[in-house]
Amino acid sequence: MESSGQGGISSVEIREFAERDWPQVWGIVREVVREQETFVYDPAMTEDEARAVWIEPGPGLTVVAVDGERVLGTAKTGANRPGPGAHVATASFMVAADARGRGVGRALCRHALDWARARGFAGMQFNAVVETNHAAVELYRKLGFEVIGTVPGAFESPSLGRVGLHVMYHQF
Repeated sequence: MESSGQGGISSVEIREFAERDWPQVWGIVREVVREQETFVYDPAMTEDEARAVWIEPGPGLTVVAVDGERVLGTAKTGANRPGPGAHVATASFMVAADARGRGVGRALCRHALDWARARGFAGMQFNAVVETNHAAVELYRKLGFEVIGTVPGAFESPSLGRVGLHVMYHQF
């Protein structure tokens, strides 16, 4: 369990994804991707396409943040690249709109960092953090990530136009 602190959910349980979670996970993935503000996924992606990219095969891991039976958010983590790049982890996080700002993303990110450290990864890299996703950028910085580069105009936001994508890294 993860306590989220002031203004947050009193406790969030992070557990491994189970098949029964998919309908709720799909709802979150669909919502986040169709917003087109924080993820580089195709907003027209089908449920099957979403499942193929979100459910991480072993040795990676997909988890859910739950409050009882309700899925509040989800994360996937694994090696950033195969072969000579496999010593660096990566992760992605999605939180239901009505659960944002309440500690769910923090709990998921801490879980991913702990998972990667426990498996001997040298660090964690995020390849495409939308620079205007201020809540995520601030959270990642608080948890030890640095912006190591920004690709200008690499993300097409429907509300802001072309904005940058940060590459962020946390060395363990």
